[in-house]
Amino acid sequence: MFKRLTYDMKNLLSLLLVMLMFVSVANAQQDPQASKILNAMSQKYRSMKAFKADFAQTLENPSAKVKETMNGNITVSGDKYRLGVSGQEIISDGKNMYTFLKDANEVTITEADEEAEAMAPSKIFDMYKKGYKYAYAGTETLGGVKHDVIELSPEDRKNPIYKVRLYISQKDKTLKSWKMFRNNGNQYSYTINNFQANPTLATDAFTFNKAKYKGVTVVDLR
Repeated sequence: MFKRLTYDMKNLLSLLLVMLMFVSVANAQQDPQASKILNAMSQKYRSMKAFKADFAQTLENPSAKVKETMNGNITVSGDKYRLGVSGQEIISDGKNMYTFLKDANEVTITEADEEAEAMAPSKIFDMYKKGYKYAYAGTETLGGVKHDVIELSPEDRKNPIYKVRLYISQKDKTLKSWKMFRNNGNQYSYTINNFQANPTLATDAFTFNKAKYKGVTVVDLR
């Protein structure tokens, strides 16, 4: 599970985030209604200095009859984030990534991977701006609140993710949930809970402090 989750996180950290890729939107090639909603959502998160949230991640593969749900939490500030899920803690300071496995009491340090970081939790809110086409797909009610549904599809046909579906609250323009569809049949759903904007963060919030992990083994692959 840890190996699979680590692989998925590096390839999906393509999403919860996520947020500050300063590129322009090619509106002429996109659905104007969807563009307006996505821009409002992006601006909502860009206006925050940081945010914290709990989330649920569900992996489904209907043909393989697989369905697994994990709960996690995330803290994001700019291009930095701290992600905790299923016995793993992943910390990115924008330059290096620290992946801590609780059961093994081991941390692996790598340089931030550009491809993986493009879909990181700190970038999900802006991922639509580069390499994706998008269209408005109607509305859906979640938890008694109406949400606009936007579907994104990658321009690169070799992308293992062929569709991303976003659920954006009509009430406050926040991203409540999203679902990623991969060519291998896996479907990843994320639902945001207990969202907190502009929390007070510790000075070492995005640092792996070895002193706090007694006896930890450090594997430095930089």
